[in-house]
Amino acid sequence: MSGRTSHQSWLAGGLATALLMLWFVTTGDTASGARLRSDPEALRLLRGAEGAARDTAYEGVQYITSWSRSGMSTTSLVNVAHVPGQGTRMRVQSTTAEQGGQMFEADDSQQARGGLTGYTPTMLDLLARNYAVVQAGEGQVCGRTTTIIEARRADGTAAGRFHIDRSTGLMLRRELLDQQGRAVNLTFFTEMRPSAPKTMFVAASAPQTVEAPWTHRLAGADLGALRYRGWPVQSALPGHLSLYDARQQDAGGPVVHLSYSDGLSVVSVFVQRGVLDPSSVRSWHKTTRGGRTVYLRDTVQQRAVWAGRGYVYTLLADAPPPVVDQAVAALPHGDTGFWGRIGRGLDRLTSWANPFD
Repeated sequence: MSGRTSHQSWLAGGLATALLMLWFVTTGDTASGARLRSDPEALRLLRGAEGAARDTAYEGVQYITSWSRSGMSTTSLVNVAHVPGQGTRMRVQSTTAEQGGQMFEADDSQQARGGLTGYTPTMLDLLARNYAVVQAGEGQVCGRTTTIIEARRADGTAAGRFHIDRSTGLMLRRELLDQQGRAVNLTFFTEMRPSAPKTMFVAASAPQTVEAPWTHRLAGADLGALRYRGWPVQSALPGHLSLYDARQQDAGGPVVHLSYSDGLSVVSVFVQRGVLDPSSVRSWHKTTRGGRTVYLRDTVQQRAVWAGRGYVYTLLADAPPPVVDQAVAALPHGDTGFWGRIGRGLDRLTSWANPFD
């Protein structure tokens, strides 16, 4: 009996070891490996756009539009005013698709900046890791001469295009392109005028009808602890989307906000314990992805909501529809039985590892 027990223990141990080795092999770094060759001057101009957005006083109107899977477009108009050393006020005009509102972002905000406010070092690093960033000639946006910068895939096609104002260094136009070269997301100034610094409106007097970014940032140890407790915190999603930021509204809050990017596309995932109330998504489009129920809504940002394994997921994306579909498919959608439990157990065993790798 003892020999049989020993043999069974050896088999169990061997199986566990094999599974663990398989997990490490299949979840290793799948990024493009060596960095693609980029033009240092193109990277410098993109890096400078963030500083220009912070140091330049300007006013203008931004046009933001995205295209859904069906080819339908959704558009927002945003009035923007910036005073250096104080911040930026954004007023979103109401449309048939979205309610308007306004938001104030202080210049000393620690949040990752997006849209036309330029690239943080983290985002620029992701961009250069996954694309070749090069200069692509000269253009014009709202009557101003620009340098065009492209982010190109390994096959040479453009995945993103940026126009940098030659006078101010501001980013005036940003395009996200699919494999066929069609724009799937477009942000640009229809009007932009540098202005003399002036006293900013009092931020507190402006109702925050657009949610301000959360301020409690989660460190690697925090994410490891969440994983150990069973939270589905993934370090990457398909398409070279890396986890670059994680936050809660308050320390220990009930919702975790995970931000993923490849330097161009941005996918935000809000994770909360509980079950999905169908009445809350009554106006959304109910569909299936891989046999799973998902609720979709196309606005300027693509949105998806679903539930699985005791959590509710809300995904907001500034990304092509195929990228969104892959991200949704990669996140949990209900129990997967024995192998699902094995996978979650391995997640806990390796939660000591750097959550951002």
